Amino acid sequence: MTLLDSSNSESQIENQARSRILLGIVAALVVTALVFAGYSLLRKRHQQRVLAAEQARVIPSTEPKGPPKVQILVDEALLKGDQSLLGGTVKNISNENLNDLAVSLELIRRKDGGTDRVAAPVDPGQLAPQQEGHYSLQIHAADYLSVRLAGLKSGANPELLIYVAGPGQKRPPEKLAARTIIVPRPGSSKGKGGFLNTPDNPGRVP
Repeated sequence: MTLLDSSNSESQIENQARSRILLGIVAALVVTALVFAGYSLLRKRHQQRVLAAEQARVIPSTEPKGPPKVQILVDEALLKGDQSLLGGTVKNISNENLNDLAVSLELIRRKDGGTDRVAAPVDPGQLAPQQEGHYSLQIHAADYLSVRLAGLKSGANPELLIYVAGPGQKRPPEKLAARTIIVPRPGSSKGKGGFLNTPDNPGRVP
């Protein structure tokens, strides 16, 4: 073996060693990045779980629970001029007295499609078991496109109640006022001494 061949062999060995070292470094960096990404993801999920648990402890659920206590019947809206009368019937189907009931209605604005929440109090203010009350609300018909039942509250400190809803009274059919139209007879004369010119009643000739 010549000196030149020995030099080339050593150079190849050094290059292979450097390549292996470089590949090892790249692999180590990739593994480190994967481990760090996995750790960050797990830590983020853990923080989200802790935050959700804290919020659940601090903010109580406002969703009502238990069997329905009230039946709400929604009547069809009545038109009175430029006003719409909304209303219906509320029945206490529970075994307890219910006080200060108010039906929550969501109105869809005609102008921009936004919503307004309004409360219609139930009369009478206290409903015994199986007793019925009524609610009503008058709105400007041109301002709103539609209305939907949004909820039911009770008490000075409003508490949401579970309810069942259904259709109420239908809108009564509109009554058209009777009108009498008088049509004058053809060829009638309004002047004094005028006659209708027919074979049985010929017109006068001066």
